[in-house]
Amino acid sequence: MTGYIEKIKQISERLLKEGRVESVIGFRKGSMPMMNEPCIVNKPDKIKDLVWDSNCGINLTNYLTNRKDKICVVAKGCDSRNIVTHIIENKIKREQLYIIGVPCKGMIDKRKAAALATGEITSVTEEGETIRVKGNGFEKAVPKKELLQDNCAICIHRNPVIYDELVGDLVEEQKGINRYEDIQKVEAMSPTEKWNYFEELLSPCTRCYACRNACPLCYCPTCFVDESKPQWVGKSQDHTDIRTFHFLRAYHCAGRCTDCGACERACPQAIKVRQFTKKLEKDCLEMFGWEAGMTLDQRPPLDTFKNDDPEAFIK
Repeated sequence: MTGYIEKIKQISERLLKEGRVESVIGFRKGSMPMMNEPCIVNKPDKIKDLVWDSNCGINLTNYLTNRKDKICVVAKGCDSRNIVTHIIENKIKREQLYIIGVPCKGMIDKRKAAALATGEITSVTEEGETIRVKGNGFEKAVPKKELLQDNCAICIHRNPVIYDELVGDLVEEQKGINRYEDIQKVEAMSPTEKWNYFEELLSPCTRCYACRNACPLCYCPTCFVDESKPQWVGKSQDHTDIRTFHFLRAYHCAGRCTDCGACERACPQAIKVRQFTKKLEKDCLEMFGWEAGMTLDQRPPLDTFKNDDPEAFIK
């Protein structure tokens, strides 16, 4: 994917010089390996700072919410689906956007790369389908597929669903993947096993809200965890408050989550918080045939009302 960057720079420079957009939202090299950071470029001479590789996992849709200017944004498959959701939910207008579509083969999980190291990592480079990890006294080359983020390993929508210009040929979508194998294992557990599973899963949580802050769907002016009139959830580290936060946040994402992995990527405790959103994603697919962000022509199932909606669950 490193070959995309020259095309991204060419398109961005052209759009800025022609005045078709006021800014370009992309990535620049971070101060640490595997930590490319979002940046906003509004002058053609700053285009040289843009980069693109398998360390661009942050979802740039976060930087589009409620903007009024004309923007160019670089978007891989999951990003583009979140952009669709933003447009549907009136957080930005389609005519404001020029979308540079990036066919994606997945992003690197920095924790998996760190597990290979015997010391501090000084550089991580991409050579086709091989990732080379270097550090003080060690160097390892491994297939990229072994270092993919969990969501990328099972992604079946790697190409952008909405774009104005592509930086490369569309990639082949993955087929024959059971995206919900881990969810099915939890569903098969007894109630007691499920309780213990989630107790253990959430035990490291410090409620730093990194998952919420990284999520492109969490744009409410006042989050329910910060509301005081009424107070929906306590502020303590009580297990009940922690569970309430995670379950309610997941339900707010139901029918909207694209499994971009931003939440897990941001979590400093490496908690598999996608367990919650993936379950609701699976339910929406099975009950409504719905996948978030795939079309501008239909609203999410939990965002609509039909006179013939099933009501058998009402007692």
